[in-house]
Amino acid sequence: MPYSPFGMFTALASALTLPLAGPVHADAAATVETVAPLAASASVVAAATPSETLLVSRPVVQALPAPRPEMGEDEQQFEPFDSGLASFYGNQFAGRRTASGAIFDPEGLTAAHRTLPFGTQVQVTNPSNGESVIVTITDRGPFHSNRVIDLSKAAAREIGIVGRGSGTVKLAVLSNEH
Repeated sequence: MPYSPFGMFTALASALTLPLAGPVHADAAATVETVAPLAASASVVAAATPSETLLVSRPVVQALPAPRPEMGEDEQQFEPFDSGLASFYGNQFAGRRTASGAIFDPEGLTAAHRTLPFGTQVQVTNPSNGESVIVTITDRGPFHSNRVIDLSKAAAREIGIVGRGSGTVKLAVLSNEH
């Protein structure tokens, strides 16, 4: 057989086994089995003897949880949180940054709350007419002691408090458990 530096490299590489794939989880165990060497070229076949074997590990594959179906607005679960007086932002705040860093849009369904985390979804219901809207908390406020939430103008319009400027509302927070 003629000498080939690549043939020796191939034979050496086939004799070495590196653990490139292992258990996915600490509790999982990889299945290891012994198999005959693979013949990648004629030089590998010539170098391989029946006593040489390779250890091959198979990775453990764990199933991911089934994706949750998208929930419609009617199927979302909200937990009662608070009630009180709501007001809305005036148009003079349009384009300004909110405390979360988002740009305020009076036509977006957003709100300000003193303590709820940014990104929290809140269902705001006007008990006098039964109308409700789901808003996302993007700002801090209101800074009036008798108010529980400041709504964007679009959100206030949906529950019917734009004409009066403020109104009594019930707040419910989107539950993490569905």
